Parts: sequence; C-alpha cells; structure tokens
Amino acid sequence: MGDSSSTTGKPVALITGANRGIGLGLAQRWAHDGWQVIATAREPQSAEGLWSLKQDFPDLQIEQLDLGDSSSIAALVSTLAERPIDMLINNAGIFGRFPLVENISTQRFGTLDYEVWAEVMRVNCFGTVELTEALMPAIEASERKTVITLSSAAGSIGGHQAPAIPYTSSKTALNKAMTTIARTVKDRGVLVAIVCPGHVRTRLGLGGGEIEVDESVSGLATLIGSFTIEDSGTFRRYNGDHLVW
Repeated sequence: MGDSSSTTGKPVALITGANRGIGLGLAQRWAHDGWQVIATAREPQSAEGLWSLKQDFPDLQIEQLDLGDSSSIAALVSTLAERPIDMLINNAGIFGRFPLVENISTQRFGTLDYEVWAEVMRVNCFGTVELTEALMPAIEASERKTVITLSSAAGSIGGHQAPAIPYTSSKTALNKAMTTIARTVKDRGVLVAIVCPGHVRTRLGLGGGEIEVDESVSGLATLIGSFTIEDSGTFRRYNGDHLVW
C-alpha cells in the first residue's frame, strides 16, 4: 500500500476507519492541514474516497486494518516499523448487523444475539484498545503524543437511553478503558482524550442524524487543536461540551 519508510517532515496522523463518513472527513482535514496521514480501511482496495483523496495528497498512505482481527493489527504495526505516530485517531467502529431494520432485534433485551454482541465488543472496544497498546511506543516516540478516540454519547450511562445493548455497552467499555489508559500514560506526556462526533448523517448514523460530516469534522478539529495534557481523560462533544459518563 503506502511506503512506511518515507519521511516527509510532517507530523504523522494515523486514522482508522477512514474509508468513508467521519473517518474520510478527518483524513481529508488532517491532510489539508499539512499532516502526513496514514488512513486505514478493512478493504482498502474498494475505498474509493481514499484513493480519490490520494490524488490530491500523494503522500497519503492507505493501509489495511480490521480491528476484529489481531493478526491484522499486528501486520499494520509491523508495516509501520515503529515510525513515530504523532496522533492516533481511533475512529473505526461497527454498530452490528445491517440492514438495521431487519436486525435491530439482535441489539435488544429479550432477543439479544450474543454473537453480535461479542463481535461489536471485539471491534469497538478490544480492537481499539489492542491497537492503541501496540502503537503506544510509536506514539511516545513522537513529538505530539496524542491519542483521540471517537466514542459516542450512547455510551454514557447517565445521559443516554438507547436500547441497543451491544453497541452502547461497547462504547461504555471503550470509554472506561480509555480513561484508564489516559491515567496510565499521562506522566509520560501522552494525551488521551475521548470525543463524540455528534449524531452525524452517515451509515452508522442509522438513517438519521442532526449534522453533516463537515460540521462534525470542523468541530472536532477545533476541539482537538485546543487540547492540552490537562484534558487527558475527558469526554467531550464535537462542539466542546463536556459529556456525562
């Protein structure tokens, strides 16, 4: 895919799940702002948006990553060969089985599908944490030392009542894991923050949504740009609001 040995002199951002929606928007924004972007997708050969973006930003590096597969995570880390990563943006995630209408019962109490729950938890929580742990030496070796994880207000116990147990619990678990990681690495100068992109009109927005991708990405870029180490472990909405846990 990309040339992991190339050096551009730019800060490096690795963005997961960058083939469409918010991830693609983040890749475009960070590339436009002068970063060297490593963009991952489960099926990079069909990530048309990324290949189109690469026409404008030739140093965009496109790599394969499936967070549900430990061997895929290990392969990506090996490909990067300990290159310093200034910012890891954990964006990739799944809701569960699609089409949603035909499969929503798998998420609800009384008709739960535990295989769906295990898969959602594996990708959204375990895979994200596994990648973050594997890349931590590369993050610590960088100048900016930043980990940003896109979660969801749906993972808030105190502020959200969505009935989709597998998806919401995966985000709750992810939030807890990331706050623990934030405390663990703060004294090493690593910033770990959790952000909610809002209810965006994307495939994962489940047919609804209140804002467009561009508005979410713009807000996230402003918010992330304002973070200091003292913001490590916080949970913020794209517009800067603090979210309840």
